[in-house]
Amino acid sequence: MTKAAEHFAEAGSQPLGRDPALPQAQGLYDPAKEHDSCGVGFVANMRNEKSHAIVEMGLQILLNLDHRGAVGADPKLGDGCGILLQIPHEFFKAECAKLGIELPAAGDYAIGQFFLPRDPETRARARGIIDKSIEEEGLVVLGWRDLPVDSSDLGEAVKAVEPHHAQIFIGRGPNVADAEIFERRIYLARKAASNEIYRLGNGGREFYAVSVSSRTIVYKGMVLVSQLGEYFLDLKDERFISALALVHQRFATNTFPSWRLAHPYRFVAHNGEINTLRGNLNWMAARQASVSSPLFGDGINKLWPISYEGQSDTACFDNALEFLVRGGYSLAHAVMMLIPEAWAGNPLMDADRKAFYEHHAALMEPWDGPAAMAFTDGLQIGATLDRNGLRPARYLVTDDGLVVMASEMGVLPIPEEKIVTKWRLQPGKMLLVDLEQGRIISDDEIKKELSNSHPYKEWLARTQIQLEDLKPVDTRPARWDVSMLDRQQAFGYTQEDLDLLLFPMAVTGQEAIGSMGTDTPVSALSDKEKLLYTYFKQNFAQVTNPPIDPIREELVMSLVSFIGPRPNILDHEGSANKKRLEVRQPILTSEDLEKIRWIGTVEDSFDTKTIDVTYDAAKGAEGMHAAIKRLCQRAEEAVSGRYNIIILSDRMVGPDRIPIPALLATAAVHHHLIRRGLRTSVGLVLETGEAREVHHFCCLAGYGAEAINPYLAFETLIASAEEFPSDVDGPTAVKRFIKAVDKGILKVMSKMGISTYQSYCGAQIFDAVGLAQSFIDEFFTGTTTRIEGVGLEEIARETVRRHRLAFSDAPVYKEALDVGGDYAYRIRGEAHSWTPQTVSLLQHAVRGNAQDKYRAFAKLLNEQDEKLLNLRGLFRVKGAEEDGRKPIPLDEVEPANEIVKRFSTGAMSFGSISREAHTTLAIAMNRI
Repeated sequence: MTKAAEHFAEAGSQPLGRDPALPQAQGLYDPAKEHDSCGVGFVANMRNEKSHAIVEMGLQILLNLDHRGAVGADPKLGDGCGILLQIPHEFFKAECAKLGIELPAAGDYAIGQFFLPRDPETRARARGIIDKSIEEEGLVVLGWRDLPVDSSDLGEAVKAVEPHHAQIFIGRGPNVADAEIFERRIYLARKAASNEIYRLGNGGREFYAVSVSSRTIVYKGMVLVSQLGEYFLDLKDERFISALALVHQRFATNTFPSWRLAHPYRFVAHNGEINTLRGNLNWMAARQASVSSPLFGDGINKLWPISYEGQSDTACFDNALEFLVRGGYSLAHAVMMLIPEAWAGNPLMDADRKAFYEHHAALMEPWDGPAAMAFTDGLQIGATLDRNGLRPARYLVTDDGLVVMASEMGVLPIPEEKIVTKWRLQPGKMLLVDLEQGRIISDDEIKKELSNSHPYKEWLARTQIQLEDLKPVDTRPARWDVSMLDRQQAFGYTQEDLDLLLFPMAVTGQEAIGSMGTDTPVSALSDKEKLLYTYFKQNFAQVTNPPIDPIREELVMSLVSFIGPRPNILDHEGSANKKRLEVRQPILTSEDLEKIRWIGTVEDSFDTKTIDVTYDAAKGAEGMHAAIKRLCQRAEEAVSGRYNIIILSDRMVGPDRIPIPALLATAAVHHHLIRRGLRTSVGLVLETGEAREVHHFCCLAGYGAEAINPYLAFETLIASAEEFPSDVDGPTAVKRFIKAVDKGILKVMSKMGISTYQSYCGAQIFDAVGLAQSFIDEFFTGTTTRIEGVGLEEIARETVRRHRLAFSDAPVYKEALDVGGDYAYRIRGEAHSWTPQTVSLLQHAVRGNAQDKYRAFAKLLNEQDEKLLNLRGLFRVKGAEEDGRKPIPLDEVEPANEIVKRFSTGAMSFGSISREAHTTLAIAMNRI
């Protein structure tokens, strides 16, 4: 492992920077799931004319976005708000003079705004670490200033967690040539100081770097919009001037308020959600060991980790944006990399712009989800929308050079006659105000300039390899001594799988249709051997983000996947020489897989290693853990041996070889390589006989598979072609099956508001139900498992039992697959709540108004609870006496007509639910 990888493995494992204001993970709460949705806006004088009026207008926008925030039961406990401004030189020069600090010229110093620990001793240690880190970067500590605040109007709960506010003034130093180098040195110093302070323990966790820059400064906190200007006394001073103000009002939809979670961050303020956050963080973490830049030199190791554990989606996005900008990208360029517009299926996009996006797709996966992202570096200020335009953003321009952008119109009282332009931001488009040039740079101009900054079309023509363009290769045969039936049984195939899933997909090219819900037990409670996929439940858009219609919105959806090593993201020119393998969609035919397996014979830049994921059957269930360890070791050795595509294959399954579950093998290798800092050096492809349902493919993609070859599903379809209509032969069945799976993946992605396979790959947008936390931590790191259960021992035991039955002489499995029973009641199948007996009793009870029949029906259902057919069977209601408590008399309980007065049905915005829903809810609340 390289020195950089070692540093990453050490730094990346540290639980640094966790917000002390948030509770620890407990019960159904996990601070990693913090989300918010908010009001965002900015006002800027495009001529860069600074005034206190801009500050006041920024605060006024906040007041008019008050309805987009939230308060708790304590009316003075809000979710937080903030304002980002340019540094007012004359104001700070005068204030620092009072403290005996002499500031140099504007731009030759920076201001660090910090939340510091309340404990004086810990605070002094933190300040000492900050001073040391600054001096180590060749910068000068000019002095400290305690920030004047007025806490008199804060709520008591807010005061209890109020940090100490302080500012440090940093001189450029004699060896810093220009402003960009200065900003980069400040960045390195801040990251080095933050890492060291967070390691101080609980006291250090109160530390937070609000902003550190020579251009901008952020004032934010867990205050109400009406309190912000009164709390930070600096903002009331007429000398505090700026040409821009970026503001944000936070609405924590399912989270706790916190000082540090208030926006703006150092570059951005955001309304929306990054749904692919876990995958984005994994890929950013994996890059850390392989990225390098002459701009940072050896100092780049001070930057790890890029994001800290428990940070919000916006904070992580801000960290990624800052990393790219300090790494040499322009602000607009970096934003376009993180939130690209839809390009893959857009026939109207010009070739140069499409080449720009296609080139960068191999460098950075999209941070996908509904987002209105406002950003600034103090020189430019702008905003962009996600490719679907799922968050509102409107803007106007006045005749005196004022630009106002906000989540809605009407945030400032501007006379209509002064407005020269007003419009809404379009999906994937960017609004950019350049204060140095004194103008708005149009979306077309920005993207045309960046698209032509390098010969991206030439680079793609030279480096891009389309899988479909490679010459055919003979397919690899399966083991001749193992029948297809035996292999199907080893991988858990049932007759139901064929009749209800595979065959309809192969005939129609559509995902099989079924009813919602299931009356079978969750896998952990089932007495049948369940595949590992069944323990994972796909998340969906349930906070504030709408799902996408993948059919109507086909233009923005993409299944394009890149296989192979990812280029150094900070090597702006070198990536032009890196070969890249692109596939149009991730489900590979067996012929396509062979092209990848032997790609090294036709392309010197690629070398593929096939790793067997089966192990000696004699070792039984006890041998699986060692087999997984060996698999991960072999994958690491392959990457170290210069292989840059790994195929994980279970084709060697047979009576003497047990396959590690494909999902377990994929996730284990994926996370092992991430922890070793090697994941971006290799592509991960899966050759498996296990995957056949859409959910299987989604799980495999979610845990890192860039492409999947379900060879046994294909063999099954080809062997069964005679059962299909006459127009469907074997190859047609395979083609239609792939089409059906692709449609299914798009449908699943769209439920979470995700548009691209690249974003979905590795995103882990699943909850585990019934898997032990230790098992998840080792192999599925970062996945939530709220209800624990089985671990590797049980998974291995069920896999081995399935394998032994497949290769046994049991008469029932000799000639045919197990009938199944998951989708319909079967005698030897899975247990169901709705059995012939329960259905019959309910029908007789209803038709004959027979209470005895209903009681018999109810008795059967209650007995199912006792048999642990469902999760509620695990619960029992305890009486007060049993728990050592005294029952409360009913006459002391508040009546229902008083309780309902406190019910609240307010929605995020008019767009989140319809007018009819708003009206109906309002009528209902008024009636009760």
